Amino acid sequence: MSRASALGLSAERIIEIVRRFAGQPVLIVGDVMLDRFIVGRVTRISPEAPVPIVRFQSEHLRLGGAANVAHNVVALGGRASLVGVIGSDAAGERLREQLAAVGIADDGLVRDPGRPTTEKVRVVTERNQQVARIDYERETDVAEDVESSIVERAVAAAQGARALVVSDYLKGAVTRPLIEVLLTASALCEELGTPVPLIVDPKIPHLMSYAGATLVTPNHHEAEVATHMRIRNDEEARVAALEFRYRAKCAGALITRGEHGMCLSAGGNPYGGDAEATIAANAREVSDVTGAGDTVIATLALALAAGATMTEAAILANQAAGVVVGKFGAATLTPRELVASFALNA
Repeated sequence: MSRASALGLSAERIIEIVRRFAGQPVLIVGDVMLDRFIVGRVTRISPEAPVPIVRFQSEHLRLGGAANVAHNVVALGGRASLVGVIGSDAAGERLREQLAAVGIADDGLVRDPGRPTTEKVRVVTERNQQVARIDYERETDVAEDVESSIVERAVAAAQGARALVVSDYLKGAVTRPLIEVLLTASALCEELGTPVPLIVDPKIPHLMSYAGATLVTPNHHEAEVATHMRIRNDEEARVAALEFRYRAKCAGALITRGEHGMCLSAGGNPYGGDAEATIAANAREVSDVTGAGDTVIATLALALAAGATMTEAAILANQAAGVVVGKFGAATLTPRELVASFALNA
């Protein structure tokens, strides 16, 4: 566990934090999705157009977006409450069935007959190479009546939560009024001496709405767009993370940089105070990066709820991401896999 130790995180501390994941209540609000994979074999090119012919072999369903964040929380031992919007369609029913299969209640999902359930259909080969993707979605904000229902359910579900997560994919569920009630809930808990972090997986068009959040997790590209800076090395990432905090007016920023790891900049928070850390990537083999950001934010939420500092939470989230990118599709990991991964990378 040399990499974690270099950042001040011992094997004993890793085990202690991960054990505390058990039963931690986390509220996830945002854009829920259904991921559908159609798997087949490609042996020739179509005579009708220069495209591969895929001979169907199997079909798989996975939870995506905010629903995948909730799935990751549950897989790591936490308790997830999920609030979002679905359509009155077959994809919505399939999504509810997938949630039930992993023990996540669907009472926080608001039905909107005027929009489809967000569904991403990927056509892939038997070697996990993506041939095409079809998206069923509507990117406009939900109507006011639907928004009111989402806000109402989020307020109710926030009671007793130890961490609040916003999973924003720009599919319409995340609006300014929704974020405002979560910011208010987080600030009130901090004033009462029982901090409850608000963590946001962002989209840049909503950047100004996240002001006051505990931690925002832009990826490399999002950080460059938000800060108008190039990020080509660790030092530039460090400066960009600080600038992102300033522009987003958030307490902490964690830039996820893929194969280059993560960069954390945080200050003025009850989770270890000021912190800066550059964390190297740990993936040994990359199969599919789909949903890795969902795993990151779920791990961050559980770690902070379990008493970790910002730096400790970032180290654990980086390690968790390294595990799931070695799996196919939007994936999860167990507490045992997370702890074991540190030994593998020692």
